[in-house]
Amino acid sequence: MRTIEDYRKILKEYWGHDDFRGIQREIIESIGSGKDTLGLMPTGGGKSVCFQVPTIAMDGMCIVVTPLIALMKDQVSQLRMREIKAEAVYSGMMRNDIERVLENCVFGNFKFLYVSPERLTTELFQAKLRFMRNICMICVDEAHCISQWGYDFRPSYLEIANLRRLIPYPVPVLALTATATPKVVDDIQDRLCFKEKNVFSMSFERKNLVYVVRQTENKNDELIHILNSVKEGSAIVYTRSRRLTSEIARYLESEGILSENYHAGLTEAERDLRQANWTKGRCRVMVATNAFGMGIDKPDVRLVIHYNIPDSIEAYFQEAGRAGRDGKRSYAVLLYNPQDKGKLHRRIPETYPDIDYIKTTYENICYFFQIGVGEALNRTFQFSIDKFCRAFKQFAVQTESALHLLSNAGYIDYCTDPEFKSRVRFALNKEDLYRLHEGSKTRETLLNAMLRNYTGLFADYTYIDELHLSHLTGISVEVIYEELKSLAQYRIIDYIPRSNLPTITFLRERVDTDMVFLPDNVYADRKTDYQMRIDEMLKYASSTTKCRSRLLLEYFGQTDAEDCGHCDVCVRRKHSGKSAESETSIEEQIRSLLADGAWHGIKELNGLSANRTKIDHTFQAMLEEEEVEVCGSKMRIKRTQE
Repeated sequence: MRTIEDYRKILKEYWGHDDFRGIQREIIESIGSGKDTLGLMPTGGGKSVCFQVPTIAMDGMCIVVTPLIALMKDQVSQLRMREIKAEAVYSGMMRNDIERVLENCVFGNFKFLYVSPERLTTELFQAKLRFMRNICMICVDEAHCISQWGYDFRPSYLEIANLRRLIPYPVPVLALTATATPKVVDDIQDRLCFKEKNVFSMSFERKNLVYVVRQTENKNDELIHILNSVKEGSAIVYTRSRRLTSEIARYLESEGILSENYHAGLTEAERDLRQANWTKGRCRVMVATNAFGMGIDKPDVRLVIHYNIPDSIEAYFQEAGRAGRDGKRSYAVLLYNPQDKGKLHRRIPETYPDIDYIKTTYENICYFFQIGVGEALNRTFQFSIDKFCRAFKQFAVQTESALHLLSNAGYIDYCTDPEFKSRVRFALNKEDLYRLHEGSKTRETLLNAMLRNYTGLFADYTYIDELHLSHLTGISVEVIYEELKSLAQYRIIDYIPRSNLPTITFLRERVDTDMVFLPDNVYADRKTDYQMRIDEMLKYASSTTKCRSRLLLEYFGQTDAEDCGHCDVCVRRKHSGKSAESETSIEEQIRSLLADGAWHGIKELNGLSANRTKIDHTFQAMLEEEEVEVCGSKMRIKRTQE
């Protein structure tokens, strides 16, 4: 059994830190002793240390399950820089590359294998897994994805429990997440088959983070005002749509604020370049969808501004938490106006369209790919949602939601970010290629660079990177692309250009449309839960009496939270001379009066021990936040809150 000093030595040797912080030590000691462990750590809490340090201390390899491909690539790179052997398997890799990685992990004494959850069910992975006799731990990152009550539920995560059964010896599981309500905490442990409940939790409180809700009719003007008021550090502006990222970035540029935009529709090279510009300080503001931010650890983010209201507290808390990683005063600002409430409620039928619409989408997808009943098992197709919606006169937003629901129900796998890189295979053999003397100097330079830097080109398709070839040869990416297309036309190579198109894989043979069934845990229960999340988010945005930080912390089960003293509500209270304690006391008195759930006369409020004006103010705020309901001269606690 390793001691805490052993773990500290590893931490110092590989990461240069003298000691652990927060609950890292408790989690490491727990998983190091072989106990299934769940760690709740806020964004920036140092989750990776919790599984990397004990794995290095153990004999064997840790399988790390994470949906974040960019993050796993970064962590593999960081581990290799520390001379720690690590590999990764994720969607979009070619079969021979996956085989090579898994063979390395069987025979190569590797310490970490990062796996996207979708790969867990493949025959290849499960076949190789049986030969891995050295697994010491399974780490599940973003563990809330396994819970149907989690805000980002992913059916592929349900296979992790089966992973435990496929390994023929006991292996402890470490689950990590930054966002989980008490209900989700219990569900994670059940679904991962914990031998016993075992949770370590840090406070979600961020004392240096100032939460602000700005009610405004002109969000653009308010955005400029905030960015000009907080001049230090960098900023992230989150928007709902890809179109808005471009529009707002251009608007900020016109106002003299250096900005980039970022979303999943950009090429990998474009995303990398824009992220690098922001990370290195060449631009101040990143305007992005929620595709940006996972694994980003820029310390000097002073502002995270939400231009559109998110549809859950979990999403807002995680995105806002990317500000102030260095511990200095930073701001999380939500721009809000009354019209946002209607917009947010309209997301419910957009995210959960009618069952008949979902069935029609399934039927149209089968027509689109010309698939008959009983056909297409395990077949994968590239999918243009724009082309599909034009052909079948469907709306893109609802269609996207229908595809995700069909994916959750197990009919298809809808992959929106397949990471299909460019691939090349030589159609000529080596002798014929060397006898080929025709072609320009540019073509000769390109062919030589490919032969020197990529192996296996004559045997099978090999991933290439046009940008990397451009750096090697000095030829522009555009010219390289045209040369490769020309070589393909002359049958010198087979060339499959990079594609950002989503893919649809049929996980079952096509069934009759009437047989399509979405169970409650995929549709009805999730729709109800989604409605509740939206209500909680609107409660946060519209609250005028309760500390923002307390509202967030209480949502995550931290009932002993205190007022932060610096959010917009707390500051307004100070300026108006109102006491937080007195308002809390009045609210508690009202709750106590109505605790039995029965109807009470409104006149009973006169019996409370407080100033009548303050009672009316507090009661009105509880009405606005839908914590109580009124019928005529009667009142009671709202039933949905019981």
